Amino acid sequence: MLEGRLNASAYADLLLRLRRVYAALEAAVGARSADPIVAAVHDTALERRGAIDADLAHWAPGVDPESIESPAASAYVDRIHAGTDWGGLLLAHHYTRYLGDLSGGQVIGRALQRTFDLPEDTGVAFYDFPLIPKPKPYKDAYRARIDGLGLSPADVDRVVEEVKVVFGLNQALFDEPRRTDSTATAPPERACLRTNCHIIDMTVRVER
Repeated sequence: MLEGRLNASAYADLLLRLRRVYAALEAAVGARSADPIVAAVHDTALERRGAIDADLAHWAPGVDPESIESPAASAYVDRIHAGTDWGGLLLAHHYTRYLGDLSGGQVIGRALQRTFDLPEDTGVAFYDFPLIPKPKPYKDAYRARIDGLGLSPADVDRVVEEVKVVFGLNQALFDEPRRTDSTATAPPERACLRTNCHIIDMTVRVER
């Protein structure tokens, strides 16, 4: 996307997959919002479902995300559902997606506008957080709340391991729309290590 080499069809396919993931994540987080771990990060200002729906009206009008056959999205959604029994697992999913969106979203949005010559405010709502005008202080406060949870070393390890899995799921989600053969997805740990990802930051912080 940043290099302008992703065609419109592939980007639409990616958005359709992301819509399924965010629908599952936001439903799971909302249902468990009373959990102290989830409550520390839950914020409707981060939610992306509505923004994705607005973008899909441009990129894939009339297409139902649930109609898309996507093993990657299905595996991702299943993993979210499997983590609803403990807030720390949802924290891993929440951190990985939303802080990544906040960190790189504006750059990606501008790249898409240039590549596809999009009219202003068209097709890039996913990367806009109107209720979070200053991402850096927001991210700093978010991380501070995580640090203040007082998780045990065992729970920290469990969160970190889940984050590694989530990065593998994200890698598969991004690879799938542009995959032209049956090459298997790399294991989650390897996918994380070769991705320029924020897991490095979280892993260091929580392991300390």
